[in-house]
Amino acid sequence: MTGRALGVCYYPEHWPESWWEEDAARMVAAGITWVRIGEFAWSRLEPVSGDLRLDWLDRAIATLGAAGLKIVLGTPTAAPPRWMLDRHPDMLARGKTGQLRKFGSRRHYDFSHKGYREECARITEILARRYSNSPYLGAWQVDNEFGCHDTVLSYSSAALIGFRAWLATKYKDIGDLNAAWGNVFWSMEYGEFDQIDFPNGTVTEANPSHWLDFHRFSSEQVAAFSRRQAEIIRRYSNLPILHNYMGRITDFDHFAVGAELDAASWDSYPLGFLEDRSDAANSWKADFARQGDPDFQAFHHDLYRAVGRGRWWVMEQQPGPVNWAPYNPAPLTGMVRLWTWEALAHGAEIVIYFRWRQAPFAQEQMHAGLLTPDSREAPGLAEATQVARELASGPEIEGPPLASVALVFDYQSAWAWSIQPQGADFNYFRLVFEVYRGLRLNGLTIDILSPDVEDLSRYSLVVVPGLLAWTTGLRTALSGYHGHAIIGPRTGSKTEHFGIPASMPPDLLALETRVAHVESLRPDCSLPLEGGGHFYIWREITDGSSFIVERTVDGVAAMRRQGRLSYLCGWPDRVAMRRLLGEIAQGAGIRTTPLPDGLRRVETPGEVFWFNYAAEPVALAAVVGDSSLPEVLGPADFHRGARTESR
Repeated sequence: MTGRALGVCYYPEHWPESWWEEDAARMVAAGITWVRIGEFAWSRLEPVSGDLRLDWLDRAIATLGAAGLKIVLGTPTAAPPRWMLDRHPDMLARGKTGQLRKFGSRRHYDFSHKGYREECARITEILARRYSNSPYLGAWQVDNEFGCHDTVLSYSSAALIGFRAWLATKYKDIGDLNAAWGNVFWSMEYGEFDQIDFPNGTVTEANPSHWLDFHRFSSEQVAAFSRRQAEIIRRYSNLPILHNYMGRITDFDHFAVGAELDAASWDSYPLGFLEDRSDAANSWKADFARQGDPDFQAFHHDLYRAVGRGRWWVMEQQPGPVNWAPYNPAPLTGMVRLWTWEALAHGAEIVIYFRWRQAPFAQEQMHAGLLTPDSREAPGLAEATQVARELASGPEIEGPPLASVALVFDYQSAWAWSIQPQGADFNYFRLVFEVYRGLRLNGLTIDILSPDVEDLSRYSLVVVPGLLAWTTGLRTALSGYHGHAIIGPRTGSKTEHFGIPASMPPDLLALETRVAHVESLRPDCSLPLEGGGHFYIWREITDGSSFIVERTVDGVAAMRRQGRLSYLCGWPDRVAMRRLLGEIAQGAGIRTTPLPDGLRRVETPGEVFWFNYAAEPVALAAVVGDSSLPEVLGPADFHRGARTESR
């Protein structure tokens, strides 16, 4: 892969036109070659319905392009102007309690509203027609941050009409829906599709099958919304089309959206996500408060590499303090550089910083940029400039990462276990992420896969935690797989309609293991394992002829094995997770390298990268046991060296 580059998000509509040329020149001088614009500019592009004012955008693109910058042009559909609400007063989404999601911020639209979708198609076509032949355009961005601010599920009249039509198309006969959902329970049977309401507001819990189909419908609305814009752009342009996803957003199926785009991107805010979206203990957050979680960014890099089918960018990279987390510290010196290089090592084609100049007004005025509001250099600019110099003078990264381990991630499973967690602490993302962390603490490089994967032959180890129901593709792939696989916990415990399978979980005959019952564990009731560490959050009681590899100290099977298939009968804590994954990886012939909490490793075809997330130096050569490595790796620093060891 060649052409790794840096970019920045810029909002020409925020600044006097007399500043644009100087801003562009300063970007180029810093080594920036890409600039994203336009994704929130609808009110300036069309201040009144039908009154198009595109001349300023023409000039902005020309000014930036003439300076040598490539443009990512965003469709402005994430922030409809106020007049749009007058034209479509029912376009606003409603929250779970029925509250209207009003104008005055952003993302104030319902994915199901046909009128708004037509307005989005119209403005998308206007932009595609006008700019598709621009020599300065390099890519397109569809909308902005789907799912941000809890905006996927809507309980509006438009969504209800759409949901009923979706159910009628899926099930065709109301009797089939009743059977699939098990509506004989509690006399919940319907006589026609128009009787079906949203699953919110019921006296007690609603049918989980009802909820799951509502999530599926809502996710498909997002995919359809994105697909319509991409189809329009492709009529006029052959440039790459992307969307910028977020961290730990599971409300829609990113694989489904990504299938209609050319590449994926995501918005990486390590310090904000540590404070706002992490399950880690406060002590862990304190240790990494200025660096970010050592695995959170890497997890999403690997996830979106899969969503983009190998092609992905960082569309927004945190350059300083953000404005939206409970606490917003400044990054440790060197972390902006480290985050950038980590993304590049995981295969990012472009890393774009958010934003060029800090805004002196409105909601994000406390969000740092590469410049301060008075146009002086903020600390992040020097680090971005350093990365640009290193990219220009150093060797190309041979990518993508070279992974011997695959981890399956499934959005429907995230919906299912939020609907029926069976324990207050059970969270699908957390489970998969803790498996990922356990693999990384063993020094392993990982590919994340969709559950629709059909070929696992390139991997020595595959891990499938918490999968709702088996897909045909994954069943087939496992049946012919010659490597080692770790299944569970909770994998295969439901059918696609959210019932317990007739053969009982994990619903995989080759395992010769049956889950008889499960229990969720209180935080003060963890179960020690004979080999060290504990099960916490979740434990399963199993039987069958499979071999018991490990037990809890009360004598119950903790891990079973049949041939090269292992079943994990609970949720290991960090100590047990690291140990068990390391043992199985070694059994699969994979070389492991136990790492301290702040040190991480990623392997590419030609190199090995080492990243120190700790606030203190690490004795790299001694920790790894390799005298060819530097003796010490400083805090917020990384090392890249030639790859010599085998996978």
